[in-house]
Amino acid sequence: MASAILIRPLRETDFTAWTPLWDGYNAFYGREGKTALAPEITQTTWQRFFDPAEPVFALVAERDGKLCGLTHYLYHRSTTRIELTCYLQDLFTDPAARGQGVGRALIEGVYEQAKAADIKRVYWQTHTTNSAGRLLYDKVAKHMGFIVYSQEV
Repeated sequence: MASAILIRPLRETDFTAWTPLWDGYNAFYGREGKTALAPEITQTTWQRFFDPAEPVFALVAERDGKLCGLTHYLYHRSTTRIELTCYLQDLFTDPAARGQGVGRALIEGVYEQAKAADIKRVYWQTHTTNSAGRLLYDKVAKHMGFIVYSQEV
C-alpha cells in the first residue's frame, strides 16, 4: 500500500525536485526541445511563487519525502463576480504516481486554498486529447462546454 500523499505549499528549497515535474508538464504540452520554454520564463515563474506582490501560487504533492506532483494557480478579477476567482493553470503528476490520487489531492488542495481566500470559483482548461486527465476532471468539477481561443499578439 502506498504511503499518504502530503499536499503542501512549494518551498524555495524545492527547486531541484520541482524542475523535473515542471519539465514533464511542459513536455506533455509539446514544450520541449526546440519548443521548450526559455529558461528565463521558468526562473521568472519560480520567483513569482515567492513574491508576496504576485497572485501566483504553487502546491506540490509529496510522498515518502519525494515530490510527485505540482499545481500552479492564480487569483484574478472577473467581470461576473465581486470576489476574485481562481485559475488552476498547471497540474502535473509524475507518471510513476499516476492513478494513485495525486491529481485529485492537488485539485482539492487548490479548492481548500481558494476557500481560505474566500474565493468561490476554481476553473481550469485542458487539451481535448488529455483523456486521462479528463476522466478525473469530470469527477471533481463540471465541464462548462467552453472552447478556448488564443492568439499571440
